Parts: sequence; structure tokens; C-alpha cells
Amino acid sequence: MNNRFSKLEIIAVLAAFLGIAPVVLMILTSFKPDGEVVKFESILPKTPTLENYRHIAANPEEVPILRWLFNSVFVSTSVTLLVVTVTSLAAYALARVQPPGGRVIFTLSLACMMVPGQILLVPLYMILNKLGWIDTPLALILPHGASAFGVFLLHAFFKSVPRELEEAAAIDGCSMLRIYWHVMLPISRPVLATLAIFVFLGSWNDFLSPLVFTDSVEQFTLPVGVALFQSSYASEYGLTFAACVICTLPVLLLFAIFSRQIMAGMVAGALKD
Repeated sequence: MNNRFSKLEIIAVLAAFLGIAPVVLMILTSFKPDGEVVKFESILPKTPTLENYRHIAANPEEVPILRWLFNSVFVSTSVTLLVVTVTSLAAYALARVQPPGGRVIFTLSLACMMVPGQILLVPLYMILNKLGWIDTPLALILPHGASAFGVFLLHAFFKSVPRELEEAAAIDGCSMLRIYWHVMLPISRPVLATLAIFVFLGSWNDFLSPLVFTDSVEQFTLPVGVALFQSSYASEYGLTFAACVICTLPVLLLFAIFSRQIMAGMVAGALKD
């Protein structure tokens, strides 16, 4: 048994190394001058330099990466708050209030998970264009303001909560909304945190929607902006890697800070009475 577990641990370490190796290589390469990148001799930079980052910071008109960073943070945060609010209310209503046709609504929401988002781009573009929201943050926020996966995840969690907690709150005079706010939300924080992190990362890494629904460079998010940057500076590898690091670093920090919440949310969502 000990040998078996040691082998599994070795495999896990190797898998983790393979996962983080490209990220580490990207970060190290961002500190290299172009000469060292083109003529690869060592993973570590022989003459580390911050020139790539200085060039990006000193040319905001040419490379408005801080604007792209702000757009990504604003859009991802707005989408996350909207999704958590809408999906938690919908999941609680379907799990506890049980409105007429609730089972059909829940089934349809699950069916939406099977529809590729790409086939909705054309009708969604026509709707947003009719509303005059093309090339605005609204085009990137409101269409993603609900999540069928979030409804499914929270619905399963709310179903596993003992009804005695709600009955005790109802005896104390709490309405359904107060029970949702003061009882259900506090005990579902791990699951909500997990959903929020997944939604934030999905919105942060979204490339297709900003590419289709935005036209001006000032409205780009980081994935689209960095892609444009790469096409403009295809031969300047150091600058390209530095831009990729700026795009990736906030996500890595987010995961490092909330990794415990992610694991706790997964465990909480898996528990059943």
C-alpha cells in the first residue's frame, strides 16, 4: 500500500510540474532580452532585464494594457456578481419555493448547458446591435449574467440543506426572502465562492465575446488586447511574453488566494444527507 501511494504521489507531482512548467517558462522568458529568447541557451535569463515591462508601461498610447486590464477586471467582476445573484435566487426558488412549472424550467436550464455558445453569437449580435450596446461593457456583461451550471450546482446544494433550518427561521417570523438572505446564503458561502471563482476565470479568459462585440481598442479586454499585441509585435518575443505575464498574473494570484475556498466548495457541493 505504501509503495502504491508513493507512486501515485510521484505521478501527481509530475502532472503538477507539467502543468506549471509552461507558466514558469513564460515568466522567466519575459525577463530575457530578445537576443536570449531567439538564441535559446538556458531556461534562466543570463542578463535579467525589466526592459520589456518598462516598454509596455512607457507606451500606453501604443499598448494600452492598463486599460485592457481595467476592462477585464470590471467586466469579470460585474459578470461574477450578476451570475451569483441571479443563479442563487433562481436555484433557491426552484429548490424550495417550487413554483408552477419549476421542474420544466430546471430541465430547460440544464438543456442550455448542452447548447454551444458559438451558435448564439449571430442572434445575440443582432439583439445587442438593436439595443445599441455593441462596443460597450453591457454587451460583455448582461448576456453572461446567468449560468445554467450555477443553477444546477446551487440547486443541488440547497436541496441537501435540512428543511429544519428554514422551518426554525419561519417560526421566528422570517419571510422567504429573509430565510434566503440570513440562512441559506451564509451556509452556502463555500459553494458560492467556488461558483464565483469559476465564473470570474471564465469571464477573464473569454476571447470570443470581446472579439465579436467590441470594435474599439479602448474597449478590448486583456485576451483580445494581448492577441492584437502579439500580431503587432510578433518578432519581439520578450514584449509578447511580458504582456502574457501581465494577463496571467491576476488569475494566478486569485487562485493562490482562494484555493482553499475552491476545495471547500467542491467538498460542500458533493456532500449529501
